[in-house]
Amino acid sequence: MNRLLSIELQKIWKNKASRVLTLTYFILLSFIALIASIKFDIGPIHIDPSEMGIFNFPFIWHFTTYFAAVLKFFLAIVIVSMMANEYSYGTLKQNLIDGLSKKEFILSKFLTVVLFSLVSTVFVFIMSLILGLCFSSYNEFGIIFSDLDYLLAFFVKLLGFFSFCLFLGILVKRSAFALGFLLVWVFIESIIKGLLVFKIFPNSNTGSYITQFLPLEAMSNLIVEPISRLQLIKTIGTQMGVENTKDYSVHYFSILIVLVWTFLFIYFSYKLLKNRDL
Repeated sequence: MNRLLSIELQKIWKNKASRVLTLTYFILLSFIALIASIKFDIGPIHIDPSEMGIFNFPFIWHFTTYFAAVLKFFLAIVIVSMMANEYSYGTLKQNLIDGLSKKEFILSKFLTVVLFSLVSTVFVFIMSLILGLCFSSYNEFGIIFSDLDYLLAFFVKLLGFFSFCLFLGILVKRSAFALGFLLVWVFIESIIKGLLVFKIFPNSNTGSYITQFLPLEAMSNLIVEPISRLQLIKTIGTQMGVENTKDYSVHYFSILIVLVWTFLFIYFSYKLLKNRDL
């Protein structure tokens, strides 16, 4: 496994575009910490994110994982390009000639996906821990390490999304078309969700129940937006007569759905490669 992973990392690092995108991704992740330094006034209202409880434990795990997940598209480009380059430069055929089996080839790609997801999760954990220790009002051990299931959800979300990107890279062969297909799929799921929730089942939760099994919707459901969870936002909502009934917890059924999709993406990636003439 180390040999397979080493081959993939060398390919990524020797490609200038992939190297720049990967470094940019982790640099942008660290920029989340800059939110702590943002302070501004809206009329008589003074806005200071660090005083709003954003960096309080355990809320910080929810906040950082949600916004860090937005940046996953940088690594998505790397993964799609990684697969497209195999066809463009003929390295896929050369690897197979050199004795690498198609199963080992897919495994090497999947190991890279796992590594990216794991390193991202560890990076967000360390960054969140440092920010929390600096700004949180609650520093008890039990509070600091509660709600860590957001990190698990973050890891699974990246794993599923990157596996989807890998599948598209193998299916389409060209990075631009693969990313275009990804964008089209976002619209397809949005249309399906809109029809089911607002047209077909407007008076029940049936539409939401069905759409939770769609791949991107399942990934989205892993971590619900955290901003409306802040006390300031809740207070404003209460004053406006808006009742907040959102469930912010991580549901393990959603994690299971994404893991099943991850398995399917990798399996069909292998089947595509196995049955395709190179």
